[in-house]
Amino acid sequence: MKRVGVAELPLHPGRCPPWLFSRMKRLGGALSELIVHEYGRHEFLRRMSDPFFFQAFGCALGFDWHSSGLTTTVCGALKEAIRPDAFGIAVCGGKGRASRRTQDETEELADVFSLSTQKIGSLKYASKMAAKVDNSCVQDGYPLYHHSFIISEDGDWAVVQQGMQGRLARRYHWLSDNVRSYVEEPHSGISTDRQEQSVLDMTARESEDARKISLDLVREHPNRLRHLFRGAEQVSIDQYLPHHDEVQVLIMPTQHAIPELSERTMKALCKAYELQPDSYEDLVAIGGIGARAIRALALISDLVYGAAPSWKDPAKYSFAHGGKDGIPFPVDRRTYQKSIEIIENAVSSAKAGQKDKTEAIRRLRRYFRIS
Repeated sequence: MKRVGVAELPLHPGRCPPWLFSRMKRLGGALSELIVHEYGRHEFLRRMSDPFFFQAFGCALGFDWHSSGLTTTVCGALKEAIRPDAFGIAVCGGKGRASRRTQDETEELADVFSLSTQKIGSLKYASKMAAKVDNSCVQDGYPLYHHSFIISEDGDWAVVQQGMQGRLARRYHWLSDNVRSYVEEPHSGISTDRQEQSVLDMTARESEDARKISLDLVREHPNRLRHLFRGAEQVSIDQYLPHHDEVQVLIMPTQHAIPELSERTMKALCKAYELQPDSYEDLVAIGGIGARAIRALALISDLVYGAAPSWKDPAKYSFAHGGKDGIPFPVDRRTYQKSIEIIENAVSSAKAGQKDKTEAIRRLRRYFRIS
């Protein structure tokens, strides 16, 4: 059964100390190279797209086991450690302003990986759509501030991106293999501490009718949508229906705002009307079609046509060297250094055709599983 990938993590202040980050780069690079050598580039992408493996990977590197910083720091360490010409893998994007360089960095890989202009275009589209879907189609209140796009020279890709709400962060994982549609359950994995009460999830399979009617609506003149919207945006009545055993109690607020479609949203809907998109994915891809427009169309679909979207939130840790904040114990620098040396030597030996050290690691893994 497919798992949908989200991880919720608390925000921690401070920065990763330089002495730890330098070791994270060495160990992260060595572990990545070992995975690629033993199982291939595609398996590396698959593991990065698994929120459970990614969390354990960050713990093995010694970062905070439950902090939002694990995502940004691990991705940053891998970006510096992984050389595209040596690994056949590149990490693009990152946190904040670095995320906005993803498209340019993807473009630069054309020569490194000998990828066609058409393939580069499809990769840039994948990066853009992954970010837009999690910002606009999954309206859970966690706007993105981190976007890492991991590409292999085979043209496969994975996304690790993260959004923030107050003192919580939520991480989203994608894998190219799993994406049959960018707008229907495209994520790849779920690990979450808290599910939100009401999340408009236009990627849910249950939202299929709402997606179809939303597409039909934008093919009509936007002025008609403006009138329909005022009735539809009185917020889903379900949120006023707390359940007491089998009884539903309707509790309405004393005041509410009179909603209007903003001029920006109206311009985007006019653009969609002119373009007459062929699919919901084409609609979402239109510049200017954001969370507000998607929500308006979904609410009108529900109110007028009874096509209700999903309001359900689409939402393992291990320690090897301790954690930055001393939880569950301080980072053991000597053991950490020894781990780096063992993994680096195993990679070198494997490259030279000496499988004994990697076989020993496998046997050790089997022993601990039995124990």
